[in-house]
Amino acid sequence: MISCTCVVQEGQTPDVQKKSITRLLNRFSSDAFGEEALITWIPVAPGNGFTAAKPSSSSVISVIANEPLSPERRESLLRKLAHLWSAETGCTLDEVVAVLADPQTH
Repeated sequence: MISCTCVVQEGQTPDVQKKSITRLLNRFSSDAFGEEALITWIPVAPGNGFTAAKPSSSSVISVIANEPLSPERRESLLRKLAHLWSAETGCTLDEVVAVLADPQTH
């Protein structure tokens, strides 16, 4: 499974929307890496997230790939991930922080 962590402002993504996003992230992960996503949702309580001294409306989506990615592939996948999130949530691309990390080696 591909680790995927979604940090969202509490109340920003209702349960119905989480189900839809989960399906989309699983499809993204399966298409990109051949594995479904293991999604962890981390809500940020009101008053605990700020951008430019105002309550934040940003989301962070962090995915750990199962293989090292070339810069070109990473850029393409990050674009897909950010657009997927934006289209589903209504967030602007400026409100989406997408991370696509290579797997950790020990």
